[in-house]
Amino acid sequence: MTVGQLPDQVGEFARYLRELLERLDQATGWCGVFWQRDPDGMRACLDGVEVPPWDVVQALLHDLAADRGMPEAERETRRARTLHRASLTAYDARPGARQLLADRLDLMVTEQRAALERQADLSRQLAEATTPDEADRINLDLAWVRDDHERATARCAELQERLARLDADEFHVFGPPPTEDTPARTPRVPEQTRTRRPRGARYAGLPDTDTDTYEQTDAPTPAPAPTPTQAPTPAPTQTPPTTQTVQTLLHLRHEGRTGEAHAVLVEAAAWPAPHLPPLAVELHRAGLAADWATLLWEAASLPPDRLVALADALAGAGRADDCRKLLRQGVARPAPEIAEAVLALIDAGREREARALLDSYLRVRTPEEAARCAHTDPRRLIPLLLETARAVSEDRRWDVAHALRVAGFTA
Repeated sequence: MTVGQLPDQVGEFARYLRELLERLDQATGWCGVFWQRDPDGMRACLDGVEVPPWDVVQALLHDLAADRGMPEAERETRRARTLHRASLTAYDARPGARQLLADRLDLMVTEQRAALERQADLSRQLAEATTPDEADRINLDLAWVRDDHERATARCAELQERLARLDADEFHVFGPPPTEDTPARTPRVPEQTRTRRPRGARYAGLPDTDTDTYEQTDAPTPAPAPTPTQAPTPAPTQTPPTTQTVQTLLHLRHEGRTGEAHAVLVEAAAWPAPHLPPLAVELHRAGLAADWATLLWEAASLPPDRLVALADALAGAGRADDCRKLLRQGVARPAPEIAEAVLALIDAGREREARALLDSYLRVRTPEEAARCAHTDPRRLIPLLLETARAVSEDRRWDVAHALRVAGFTA
């Protein structure tokens, strides 16, 4: 496929997007906001030149829920996810996709930081506001800046996942193909080709297995049986995974191989939760506290149930600050994503984890952001939001109830 040629799946999703917009009032809701703020981007997505980020599609589905009702929006969400994933996979298979994604990730990280700086500036202005009108104006600006930050955060995660998927697709252990300069050889002893499952927080949705798969390329040469005079070979001493990981990181840092060191941290972030507190101890002991902070950042993108499990493990090991930091980073996801995660945990019978996630969200996000969660499923989420807010404080419950009423819900 040439660089300028677009895959069929991208065109198929563009057709779906056009059909979706035909069912919406495009002058109102999020659709109206997108047309106002980025008309060129909207046209590119509708023409099949670009694939929109998922947060944009999700916002349009929220418009559909408001216009046509939640059941119709839920049906469309399943279809939209399938078509969107297929279009992204096809789009990223084009030549030059890796560089394009890397450039876009750099841009989104810059936008994310700019939104945080703007948010801090507005917060200072709000603290110094002298009139109700001035406070209202700043609060409105803050709401938009927080939305900008949420969307930039979501898009960074999506781009990282797309890059990780490319890495997984290209993962192999074969050496370079032979060239004319390669000397000829006697036939090789038949061997096995080893393929490892990609690991790390970004691959957390893949089957959880620590086994390697082997594809045999030829009949193996049987090993000779030991003669009676041969002494058995002692089993090698196994280095604990935490120690081995720290040694590897020290070696890579010493040689300035930062990219490989980051890959080690990504892999470690997906370890079983009980193994990470001991790793934190060894990293700090080795002077690699910055690497532990990076690992926590990576772990914040774990699926919600595993995020909560890791938070529990950190708290149980006396690392309360790390626990709080992990949860603060983990709930930086957009409100609709938090809502979907809470519902998925409840449906899976993991209500404790769902409440823990929602509790962390309510402690670090604004009441207005909490009210946005309710759009996903008001009937189920509003009572849970209010009950969890009361557990934080009675004032927090009142603030959330007020935000829900302002958003049009009966709290």
